[in-house]
Amino acid sequence: MTTSDAKTITILLVEDHEVTRAGLRSLLNAHEHLQVTGEAETVADAVEQARRLQPDIVLLDIRLRDGSGFEVCRRLQTLNLDARVIYLTSFADDDVLFEAITSGADGYLLKEINSRALVDAIENVAAGHSILDPAVTRRVMARVQGVMQAAPDDGGLSRLSPQEFRIVSLVAEGQTNKEIAAVLGLSDKTVKNYLSNAMGKLKTRRRGQAAALFTRRPKPPLS
Repeated sequence: MTTSDAKTITILLVEDHEVTRAGLRSLLNAHEHLQVTGEAETVADAVEQARRLQPDIVLLDIRLRDGSGFEVCRRLQTLNLDARVIYLTSFADDDVLFEAITSGADGYLLKEINSRALVDAIENVAAGHSILDPAVTRRVMARVQGVMQAAPDDGGLSRLSPQEFRIVSLVAEGQTNKEIAAVLGLSDKTVKNYLSNAMGKLKTRRRGQAAALFTRRPKPPLS
């Protein structure tokens, strides 16, 4: 992406350490197409600023002064905002990753990420992609399946067309729209349209939620 023709991506920083916020603000604002428009260090302030500022990206830590980033993510979804959420955290265990996926986040990054990779991740998520690592996604989605497999409802998967079902299955494997397009011989735009239709039928707004519905679907009995 070149800065000359890139759309400005607005960012809300949610981080309870002032020095960390200052470093992120400086790093991100150094790029012409990225703009930090707000900062927050509590759940309440994060939700209010997201509602007021309508950022493209909420860059969110998990540990906050008055609660957790998971609470922020879930409350933002109830507001039906277009903001996409990326967790930026030092936590890497399965419990936290599981909670991140099921809370509806669009990305999960560890704080040791380098600056170029962070900028790339923000650009990709703003463009509609997920940045959950495929290996991590498969591992944690397997846990989702184990926890939820007793649920009798398929969550709307039966309403999907065969192509929509296939695309959601590939999302559940951690593949990006571009990778899915290559596998199925479709354009990125066509994949995006299929996925949008599928998410509408599933009543979800996040890739991770659609993937979770797929992995916990009732399996047919073995013959």
